[in-house]
Amino acid sequence: MLRDRGNTSTRLPAVAGLFYPGDASELRDVVSGYLRQHSAATSSTPPKALIVPHAGYVYSGGIAAAAYATVASLRQTIRRIVLIGPSHRVYLRGMAVPAATSFATPLGNIEIDQTLKASLLQSGAVIESDTPHAQEHSLEVQLPFLQLLFDDFTLLPLVLGSVAPEHVAAALANVWGDSTTLVLVSSDLSHYHAYTQAQQIDAATSAAILRRDTMLAGEQACGAVGINGLLYLAGQRQLPVAEIARCNSGDTAGDRSRVVGYGAFAVHEPGHA
Repeated sequence: MLRDRGNTSTRLPAVAGLFYPGDASELRDVVSGYLRQHSAATSSTPPKALIVPHAGYVYSGGIAAAAYATVASLRQTIRRIVLIGPSHRVYLRGMAVPAATSFATPLGNIEIDQTLKASLLQSGAVIESDTPHAQEHSLEVQLPFLQLLFDDFTLLPLVLGSVAPEHVAAALANVWGDSTTLVLVSSDLSHYHAYTQAQQIDAATSAAILRRDTMLAGEQACGAVGINGLLYLAGQRQLPVAEIARCNSGDTAGDRSRVVGYGAFAVHEPGHA
């Protein structure tokens, strides 16, 4: 859903009150609480890129916070955030940036980075469409964390459909930027297996991510397209990948008969701080 204001439009929250609290005060308290749990894990060498889960906060908020804690020291540094995630609700070939000029959460609006967006549009790497963004939760659930972590930033959101890893990697390389740009890939891991089986599947997926395997399937990670693209670029540039944390919904807020896996991973860049 969009709110139009003259030549500008705002993508309104689609899952506030469902995946995370819809009340601004409660949302601020919940996200701050997750981040405090991991404050001791703040990295001395913050990563350039993160893989972060995107389920409801009660399920994956702790793992997401573990990832975000590693970049908490960059509050005054980060000015642009590139955020990619899978299209859950709309069939899409390729990648899409929004026509909307801002994204809203209960904590306020985030401006879309028009310079980075124009760069991708000029390259022909993406299409411009609000449709795949309108109801997509994989990007939206990351935004409140970012709003509490960073003082002043613009956002480049990309929804991914069917697209080869090398094309995602090329788009990321286009907007990779310097130390003022943070890259985020939104993805959960396996879905709806018994607890022990999920642990085994997710351990194997984690090992594949750490060796920069670019052939992950959707059964291993729902955001596999984005992960594969990031790992393709990491392989090209010989960037190390590390696991930050991993669990599943059976460890957090669900039963253990059919669980969803969550993992947080970091990609480091030499000289990046």
